[in-house]
Amino acid sequence: MVGEYGGAAFILVFILCSFILSFPIFLSEAVIGRGTHANAIGAMKQLAPRSGWMALGYLGVITPMVIVSYYSIVGGWSIEYFFKSFSLNFGDFRPTGWVPLIFNTVFLACSAGIVAFGVKDGIEKFNKISIPLLFFLIVLIMIYSVNMPGAEKGIDYLIKPDFSKITGRTFAFALGQSFYSMSLGMGIVITYSSYVHKDENLVASGAGTVIAALLFSVLAGFAIMPAVFSAGIAPSSGPGLVYQTLPHVFTGIGATSSPLIATIVAVLFFFSVVVAAMTSSISLIEVGVAYLVEEKGIKRGKACFLVFLLAWVLGLASVFSMDAFGKVDAFSSNFLLTVGVMLVVLFVGWKMEKSEIREELTNQGTVNNKVFELFYFLIRYVAPIVVMIIFISNFVL
Repeated sequence: MVGEYGGAAFILVFILCSFILSFPIFLSEAVIGRGTHANAIGAMKQLAPRSGWMALGYLGVITPMVIVSYYSIVGGWSIEYFFKSFSLNFGDFRPTGWVPLIFNTVFLACSAGIVAFGVKDGIEKFNKISIPLLFFLIVLIMIYSVNMPGAEKGIDYLIKPDFSKITGRTFAFALGQSFYSMSLGMGIVITYSSYVHKDENLVASGAGTVIAALLFSVLAGFAIMPAVFSAGIAPSSGPGLVYQTLPHVFTGIGATSSPLIATIVAVLFFFSVVVAAMTSSISLIEVGVAYLVEEKGIKRGKACFLVFLLAWVLGLASVFSMDAFGKVDAFSSNFLLTVGVMLVVLFVGWKMEKSEIREELTNQGTVNNKVFELFYFLIRYVAPIVVMIIFISNFVL
């Protein structure tokens, strides 16, 4: 996204959108989740039973199922390229077919298997290991990347904004990317917040989450773009940058420098992509599993298998057709996510009682939250207008 939509200018807009809009929306979903201690559908059954607002709950379960159906395919590509990186023999990028189906199945099964162990023994333990490891790997790759010959052009691209590149399209895609990075509009924040204790400071935790998401995003940019510029590759290569362009960087390092160093960097890079993808996929799967366990009384292991099976079947069209993949991606990003976010801000800003929201964000007055009025203003008046503009722009820009 940074490569396609303006480099440093896109990053500035992305950061701005994250703090002004995504952060309040994140807190809105957290209010719904922790206030009810239920999954997305269960939460709405408590807050607005037998009303049109139930659409928010249903979308909060449907959307992650649609997303994980094709997201797992990307995870499968990551596993395939992780194995290929040991020999630096990447070959042509083949995103569809039987081989991607096999790796997609492996990735999806591993993700569902982690979720099957539960929130504490599965997801939490995996994240306690994977997140610090991912941070370490990204920093390591970034250090290597910024020291490559000609990398200074990539660094300049990331830190010197060209404000002429900022357009309505930049804002639309930056906000959309911000929603995606923080898992907004897909039931994840509602579901995870339902596990949060009442003593937890939601504002502080939310701010920490936003800052961490931004940090990882920027570090990833510095891990990739300097290497891309060093290799003389156009930064606007799009989604194929990771699987079509970067392999040429690694093979180039092997040919001109050290094959061993190139192999190590390639292995670490694609391993970090696998880990990053899996941390997201387990969150998407957990939303559906939480619904089946809490609302249908299905045991967690069986629920994980059912979600795995549903996501696998839904992904069959995408795994054999990039056209289908693109359409599902566009539908989830431009429609499902945006509508989900819109319903959240309208529900919290206009349906819920202000006192109820304040009590949840201030822990019944025990936490001194001086930013509540600003948060409420943004959610009630600013967010609905901006999200509606973004929704319209997704179809006209």
